[in-house]
Amino acid sequence: MRIAEVIGTVTLSRCHPSLAGYRWIVGVPFSLKALKKNVPDGEDLVILDELGVGLGQRIAVSEGVEAMMPFHPQRKPIDAYCAGILDTIEIK
Repeated sequence: MRIAEVIGTVTLSRCHPSLAGYRWIVGVPFSLKALKKNVPDGEDLVILDELGVGLGQRIAVSEGVEAMMPFHPQRKPIDAYCAGILDTIEIK
């Protein structure tokens, strides 16, 4: 799981039938070094969002096979899923 900051939304003209009606967002992941500086530094990701996150919010992102787990036993062709909205992040 990675931490990302939401920077936008995505509008699809076509999608896989099993993904119709879902909301998509764009997020930029943080490395540990970037979290300490409070500036995201990863490559942008398109993320499936069921939580209704807003611009600028920090989220927890599941990737790969783990991104499909909320839909088990169905299989959906996604690579990144918004697993949670983060209120605070504490680094020690």
